[in-house]
Formats: sequence, C-alpha cells, structure tokens
Amino acid sequence: MPKFITFEGIEGCGKTTQLKLLANHLREKGYSVYETREPGGTLIGDQIRKILLNPENKNICSIAELFLYEACRAQLIKELRVGSRESGVRGNDKEFILCDRFIDSTIAYQGYGRGIDTEIIEGLNMIASNDIKPDITILLDMDVKTGLARARGRNINVNVLQSNLSESRFEEETLDFHEKVREGFLKIASEEPDRVKVVDATKGIEKIQKEIIRIVEMEQKKIAV
Repeated sequence: MPKFITFEGIEGCGKTTQLKLLANHLREKGYSVYETREPGGTLIGDQIRKILLNPENKNICSIAELFLYEACRAQLIKELRVGSRESGVRGNDKEFILCDRFIDSTIAYQGYGRGIDTEIIEGLNMIASNDIKPDITILLDMDVKTGLARARGRNINVNVLQSNLSESRFEEETLDFHEKVREGFLKIASEEPDRVKVVDATKGIEKIQKEIIRIVEMEQKKIAV
C-alpha cells in the first residue's frame, strides 16, 4: 500500500507549503506522490469545501459542520481507493499519499474547538475514513497569535486575495477558539507519539523542510520502504 502522510496544524502554520516541498523531494528521489487535501480533494469534496470555509456561512451549526467534514472525507477515501490508478497511486511501497489535514483536524477543530464529544467524532472518523489512519502525521506547531497573523496576512497579497477571502471562515474565529484547537492537536500528539511528530513551525522554511525529511526517512525504516 502507498505510505500515507498527513500534515496538521493551526491556521497559518505553513503545512501546505511543507507538504508541497516534501512532495517535490520525494519525486526527486524517484517516488510517485499523490497530493490531496481536506476539505476537498474530489469534485464533491471541493463543493463541500466552499460551504465549510466561506465566511458568509457563519450560522452553520457545529453538528452540520462536523457531518460535512465527514461526508467530504468519506468521498475522498472512496476515490483514493477506487480511483487510485487514475490518480497515479498504484498501490505499492514506492508511493506516497500526502494529505493537507485529515482526521486529527476534526478532533481538534470540531472536538476541542467546537466542544463536540471527541468520542463521537472518533467514531464518525472511523466510519468516514474506513478506519484508515496515517502512517505519519506531521504536526506543525506554533503560537496561535503568530499563526493567525500569518494566515490573515495572506489576504494582503492581491494575487490570492479573492481565493483567501472566500475561505477565511475559520481565520475569523476568536483567539480562544484557536487556542483550544492548538491544545487539541498537542493532546493528540501526546497520546500518539509514534504516529504524530511535532515540528516547530516558527523556524525557517528550509529548516522545517529538513526536519520533516529527517522524520520521514526515519519512519520509512519502521514501515518498510
């Protein structure tokens, strides 16, 4: 099976950048890499993404939000498995799937952030993901104020302004909400240290990249390249 690596963290932590850097590195090493994301990653998922991240949808209730994420995940998992040949992931040990957010984000955001019972979320995660868990999860950690400043600062770039503003619903949440989300991520990491690797996201991009490559190379030995 392809090795499954997920990237997690608060808003503005740089996970999307690091995912792409790792993908490029692995391709240079001769691996096949499939990049995807949550919410999104499929035609249906991208439509759900527009609902979930649009700041105009402020009145969406927490339970509806949770089920939309799970629906998006179920579709992604189905298409990754059924359509893997089309995606370039053929199903052998020389290939990787890299995902920008996955089940841990749901625990952190909808569980710790929104206050939904995490046991309920874990059960729904298991159903939607077909009980698939990542081989490695990279958690890019930084203080909330810095992360939010980065995330909101992206909107200053006129080249990406429209896209960012249409997906800024979570960036507009309170500082307290994001502190709870960060707490959730760190709690998950403390409970599953073999899977979740915490990386200091305040370092420079190149230093973070080297640390992630080191982690992946070490973990590859454990999951048999």
